[in-house]
Amino acid sequence: MLTDDTPPARLPRPLDPVEVRALGALLEKQQATPEYYPLTLHALVAACNQKSNRDPVVEFSAGDVEAALDRLREHVFVWKTGGSRAEKWEQNVEGRWQLDAPAKAVMTLLLLRGEQTPGELRGRSDRLHPFATTADVEAALEKLAAGPEPLVAELPRRPGQKETRWTHLVAGSVEGVRSPAAPAARAPAAPVPAAPNARLDTLASRVAALEERLAAISRELSDLKRTLGED
Repeated sequence: MLTDDTPPARLPRPLDPVEVRALGALLEKQQATPEYYPLTLHALVAACNQKSNRDPVVEFSAGDVEAALDRLREHVFVWKTGGSRAEKWEQNVEGRWQLDAPAKAVMTLLLLRGEQTPGELRGRSDRLHPFATTADVEAALEKLAAGPEPLVAELPRRPGQKETRWTHLVAGSVEGVRSPAAPAARAPAAPVPAAPNARLDTLASRVAALEERLAAISRELSDLKRTLGED
């Protein structure tokens, strides 16, 4: 049963490459250049298509990014702020995924650059969060990998590799690891009807998303009241 204390699913569905890049760019700019955050659509497109600190380098159009933002907004992963003449976007996954500063930095880098070693993450995190040691990075990764809805996973070490690599799980299944969006099949102890459970999970996710959308609307109304000087 869904109650007021039931948190919404971290990942109602796998995210596509444009959505992943948009979230990563919003997270990065919030940490690295907070004076320019939230971002206009134009600024976010430029951030998604940066040639540096991105893997792969992409060329998304404004239409691609705007459509991705609309899809993300349905799940309250992002929302709009500002007036009609200066509409801007900000991320909501920091709260949705319960990210503290170290986890936020690690997720940002994984969303923008794909699989990386803890050493690489530490070396690339200076503008986001200073990690004193590689062990601190590993602690953040292990926290993100814990629980029933992990956001990251450690990849199996391939022949010739000296260091373990980690990847995010927000885009669906990853070879060799289990994804929360596509859980591995397990043989049940007794036959269990799957369809009703699937319908209940979908309903719970939709109700949780609606609750978060109402919270976003309430926040936008509060911002409007502050702008009008009514508070």
